[in-house]
Amino acid sequence: MNLQEHYRSLSGEETEILQSNGCKCSDWNRVKVRDGFNPAACINCIFSGDIRLGVYNDSYGDDSGVAIPSGLQNSRLHNCIVGSNVIINNTGDYIANYIIEDNVVIRNCGKIHTEGRSTFGNGTSVSVLNETGGRSVKIWDRLSAHEAYIIALYRHRSKAVGTIERMVDEYSASIASGRGVIRHHSRIFNCGTIRNVRVGPFSLLEGSMTLNEGSVNSTEADPVYIGSGVIMEHFIVCPGSVIRDSTLIDKCFIGQGCELSKHYSAENSLFFANSAGFHGVACSIFAGPYTVTHHK
Repeated sequence: MNLQEHYRSLSGEETEILQSNGCKCSDWNRVKVRDGFNPAACINCIFSGDIRLGVYNDSYGDDSGVAIPSGLQNSRLHNCIVGSNVIINNTGDYIANYIIEDNVVIRNCGKIHTEGRSTFGNGTSVSVLNETGGRSVKIWDRLSAHEAYIIALYRHRSKAVGTIERMVDEYSASIASGRGVIRHHSRIFNCGTIRNVRVGPFSLLEGSMTLNEGSVNSTEADPVYIGSGVIMEHFIVCPGSVIRDSTLIDKCFIGQGCELSKHYSAENSLFFANSAGFHGVACSIFAGPYTVTHHK
């Protein structure tokens, strides 16, 4: 998706078609579209703020073989850039301050929004090893087990720890934004509230209750799955990870290829590559790589 791509104003005929389809906007001059835009693909939508819309001429086939045409239906959008061949259907509240890239599918969700300026979980201080603090690790997209080990266990090397933390702070500041992003080919179904979350390409979010202040760093080769009943706050999830079955997460880094499920609960913890947690509870845990717990 090229954010610099040319957008034009709506024609009078396009505006009339949108209005006849039940669409509303307080100022149609703030709605811009790409050449090839089909207004018939937008039904019962409310637009506000600055809106950019793509071209909707393709369809999405779900796992049951049902073809769903691209376009926007029964939704409210505020200050959003929506790419081409996107499906947004039945938003209960609204989508606000988001960039939604090409071929994204969003269906039957509550509220997806960015408030203020967010670093999407980066820079969150996690009180690992000691619940009262003193060995806290700031999480970020590029955190490794080696780096976290140095920060947590080499506190006496204050200069080294300070240098690493400044690097994390600089990175966090560089990605801070008042607009979230849902990257291409992601699918978001039946989720409740998504606030200040950056969603990587080819992610599948399905039935999650609350996602707040985090990054889902999915990739095409190693997509992330976040499933039903999940509540996550202040988090970073790395490629290939699976979080499902009403798992509860607060202030956690979840490394590559991890699985947390079956009502697992984790707070102020770090999980590195290929770790897994089921049924139990983690508090201030430094786990992995290859740490597995399967206890109540």
